[in-house]
Amino acid sequence: MLAATVLGSGLAQLDGTVVNVALPRIGEDLGGGLTALQWTLNAYTLTLSGLLLLGGSLGDRMGRRRIFVLGVIWFTVASVGCAFAPSTGLLIAMRALQGAGAALLTPGSLAILQASFRPDDRSTAVGAWSGLGGVATAIGPIVGGLLVGVAPWGWRLVFLINLPIAAAVIVLSRRYIPESRDEQATGRVDVPGALLASFGLGGLVFGLTEGPAGGWTPPVVAITAAGALLLGLFLLVESRTAEPLLPLGLFADRQFSAANLVTFAVYAALAGALFLLPVQLQLVAGFSPVQAGAATLPITVMMLLLSARMGRLSARIGPRLPMTVGPLVAATAMFWLSFVDAGATFLGAVVGPMLLFGLGLSFTVAPLTSTVLAAAPDHQAGVASAINNDVARVAGLLAVAVLPALAGLSPAAYADPALMSGGFHRAVLIAGAVCAAGGLLALVTIRNPVAGPEHEHADPALECAACPVLAPHIKPR
Repeated sequence: MLAATVLGSGLAQLDGTVVNVALPRIGEDLGGGLTALQWTLNAYTLTLSGLLLLGGSLGDRMGRRRIFVLGVIWFTVASVGCAFAPSTGLLIAMRALQGAGAALLTPGSLAILQASFRPDDRSTAVGAWSGLGGVATAIGPIVGGLLVGVAPWGWRLVFLINLPIAAAVIVLSRRYIPESRDEQATGRVDVPGALLASFGLGGLVFGLTEGPAGGWTPPVVAITAAGALLLGLFLLVESRTAEPLLPLGLFADRQFSAANLVTFAVYAALAGALFLLPVQLQLVAGFSPVQAGAATLPITVMMLLLSARMGRLSARIGPRLPMTVGPLVAATAMFWLSFVDAGATFLGAVVGPMLLFGLGLSFTVAPLTSTVLAAAPDHQAGVASAINNDVARVAGLLAVAVLPALAGLSPAAYADPALMSGGFHRAVLIAGAVCAAGGLLALVTIRNPVAGPEHEHADPALECAACPVLAPHIKPR
């Protein structure tokens, strides 16, 4: 069961970041410039973000194993489409389908462990899931770099490697995972809410990506406005639905709202910086795909070594100080990355800031998760974490769409190392400022809980359920 859930969630995590390493080769092979590369990432994140809550709700009602396996199959078929895409347009469409499959399988992995293991064994099971997922996180980008380096078309192997993993997940799931569902779930699934959220995000991200790149033409303005309108309708529908995907009442708690604002700032900065870093390392600094893939390895190592310890520290002293210091440390690492340029060495220009980056995230992630869960009623802990997960993904989605334009990176910069380098330096400085703002926001908004058993934090084994390099923390619905 652990093998099935780790490998299944690893599929979605891997394709969320390994593709970053392949972006320069995809650009060389298929063309399309920087805007096409933005959409190669955002098409996946867009459908995953818009449908994630729906995937969890379907699993609760129709069977978690059934939806998990369906998601794996869907994801695999889309991966084959990505591997054989003859153009950037078709690749982007297949990436969107991949994201929809990931939205079906992602919520189920921890929910299956929660439903299947005895209470006394759950922490151990989730801890093993976390550790094994961290190993996958560490080696994934390096494996991706090796595959990308095979040939100019080697980026296609990044998608084909999903096939044997998916086959193993399906066999293990059918044999070892018992079916489970939420017997208390009543009412119909909030499909209108999911559709409004998906199309609203799509329209907004389309405008924020295409407007700066190609000009704010009337169609672009109209699509952007329609996206904003649909998101407004989504909030209206959720406020009037008996069983909404997004229970707006949770945001009445100041601590819950503040923690999600900090999440938005930190993950927007993280996604924006890590989107452009592999491109800068390969196009400007001359690194190989393997070296670019290994750039995030120090972050993962620091997270594996320190996250559980930081979770225990936060449980003793409260989340306010770690959630303040962590983003400020990560922001310093982003400022340090502004020195990456032509002639930069891996040891001198990458390892140091990445270790510092990992230290900052280690301070931040566990107390952030604990704060979100502690701010929600017990019976809504799963949906509260799912909301926080979605906030992080939407933050990354918008950062990838907006940051290049804010940094002055036009589509032409992809073909000009000098323009690319100048834009990258501005981009990481902007990302660092946003991350630092998240730390200052935590300082003025996050409260330490009053001592007492009713305010105990979540088990530290649950607090670092997934390395944020690949995916935000995910808790069982």
